[in-house]
Amino acid sequence: MEKKISHVLIANRGVPAVRIMDTCRDRRIKTTAVYSTADRLAYHVRLADQAVCIGEAPPLESYLNMEKIIGAALKVGADAIHPGWGFLAENADFAEMVEDAGLTWIGPPPEVIRAMGDKVQAKKYAKQANVPTIPGIDNVKDIEEIKRWIREEKVDFPIMLKAAKGGGGKGMVKVESEDQLPIAFNQAKSEAMKAFGDDALLAEKYIQKGRHIEVQIVADKHGKVVHLFERECTLQRRNQKIIEEAPSPSIDEDLR
Repeated sequence: MEKKISHVLIANRGVPAVRIMDTCRDRRIKTTAVYSTADRLAYHVRLADQAVCIGEAPPLESYLNMEKIIGAALKVGADAIHPGWGFLAENADFAEMVEDAGLTWIGPPPEVIRAMGDKVQAKKYAKQANVPTIPGIDNVKDIEEIKRWIREEKVDFPIMLKAAKGGGGKGMVKVESEDQLPIAFNQAKSEAMKAFGDDALLAEKYIQKGRHIEVQIVADKHGKVVHLFERECTLQRRNQKIIEEAPSPSIDEDLR
C-alpha cells in the first residue's frame, strides 16, 4: 500500500528549502524547517509551518548533522525528509538512516546515490559503459601522489582537484602550477569537509574550453525512467551555474 506523505521536514535552507515548501503548500503538505542558530531569522524558517533549531552555525553541527536532523523529524511527527540539493542530498548513509528510522526518503535510493553521488564510483561505472572520462587519479592521499601522477603521465598544468563526494561546485580547485599544489590541496580538502563531511579528493586534467552539458533523468520507485533532454550549464561563476539553457545551443542533432 502506498504511504501517503502529509508532513515533510526539509533538511536544507535558502532556495532549496523555499522551493520545496512552495510545492508542499500547493499540495497541502505540512512543512518543518531546520535551521542553525545563525539562520534563525532566515526566510525559509518563517515560511515553514514550524521550525526546529538543529545546532550552531558550522554545517557539521547543523545541516550536516544527520542524527539531529532525523531526531527533529521524529520529534515533530514528520513522515518524510526532503534533502533538497547540497549538504546531505547526495549522502547515501543519510538516506539509509532516514529509511531505517521509518521515514520516507524523498530522493534517489541509497544504492543510486552511492553509484552516482561519489565521483570516483561514477567514473568507474562510466568506464564500464565505455563512456569517455577525464584522465586522473582517485582517492588522493597527499601532494606527493599528485606529483607522481603528473610526472609519470606527463600531465600539463592546469589540473583540477575535486571533492569525491557531493556536488554543486563545492570543493573544486583549479591548480595552475606545482607551486600552488599545497595551498590548493588544503583548500579543496577543507571545502569538501565543510560542505559534505568528507574530505576525499580526486585529481584530474583540466579541460580547456570545455562545455558543461547535463542530461536530466527522472525515475520513480516503480521502475519508470524518462530523460528530459540536455541542458547547457557552461556559464558559471566560481563553479556555480549562472544560467542553464535547454536545449543546449552547442549540441547538434547528430550528437543529441
